[in-house]
Amino acid sequence: MRERFADSDSFSRIRPKGTSRRGRRSERFDDHEPEFFPAEYSEYFQPEAYDADGFPLDAPDDAATPVTDGPPEGDRWSTWDQSTPTEKGPVPRPDWVVTELAAVDTELGIVKTGKEADVFLLERSVPGTERRTLMAAKRYRDAQHRMFHRDSGYLEGRQHKESRVSRAMAKRTAFGKEAIAGQWAAAEFAALCRLWSAGVAVPYPVQITGTEILMEFVGDASGAAAPRLAQLRAEEADVEDLWDQLGRSLSVLAADGYAHGDLSAYNILVRDGRLVIIDVPQIVDVIANPRGKSFLERDVRNVGAWFVSRGLPEHRVGELVESLALDARLG
Repeated sequence: MRERFADSDSFSRIRPKGTSRRGRRSERFDDHEPEFFPAEYSEYFQPEAYDADGFPLDAPDDAATPVTDGPPEGDRWSTWDQSTPTEKGPVPRPDWVVTELAAVDTELGIVKTGKEADVFLLERSVPGTERRTLMAAKRYRDAQHRMFHRDSGYLEGRQHKESRVSRAMAKRTAFGKEAIAGQWAAAEFAALCRLWSAGVAVPYPVQITGTEILMEFVGDASGAAAPRLAQLRAEEADVEDLWDQLGRSLSVLAADGYAHGDLSAYNILVRDGRLVIIDVPQIVDVIANPRGKSFLERDVRNVGAWFVSRGLPEHRVGELVESLALDARLG
């Protein structure tokens, strides 16, 4: 599978990750510190009696393979069973979602880096079968390496069930920053689930474990991600159709009381004429947030500038702003 992706021209944009964990050997006795094996047990622990792979030197040729924690191939076992039912995507799930516990995950490279999170290309497959799928693995960085540069405005209207956590977040203490960081992955996964179920054009959210979200990979079978709206050439863009698709999704979003909060031509993907909105961790509750209406209008005008530059009449942007305000019951 790695060779297939590596040979693809379209995969050249995805930088390969570092050293793979595949083929990792089992621990040998001599890997441990001596104090772990008291002298009285030395007769049972003799490193020189084992070869480099952990087999006894006097073992027959057909001896069983040493037990290891890793899968027979890939980088890790599927994490599907590590997520609770509420940490898995809405049902009915698409047929391509691999839920078998015998599946393994193989990391194929990095698709995108960002200030708060990085997106990796991940293949989940069942060894010995044709059952496999590509997913985008969005991983939020730890507190020391992420920069939530926009969080103050977006967090207005959000409350934590514990007042001490809310106070720490407001004061931006070390604990508060950690709590803020922990909210982003959960907030994005919850938003994706809600929006997908409502009919908004977003990637299907497969599952969340900690600060890693696995979701639908919007791209082709070779591992090439779909281009952003901003990257489309004029001859590739059906401006009217894409604007209509965008309007329908934003209308559903507004009717549910939300705005994207950071919409632009750079966080909308287009594949085979299908528009997909991504990056929704900062989704704004336009009713609870005192600046909700301004977020909604800014979303439309930001992305509308791309459409206007490609021939969309400018008055259509203002009309969509007014329509969404009505959908959100903001007047």
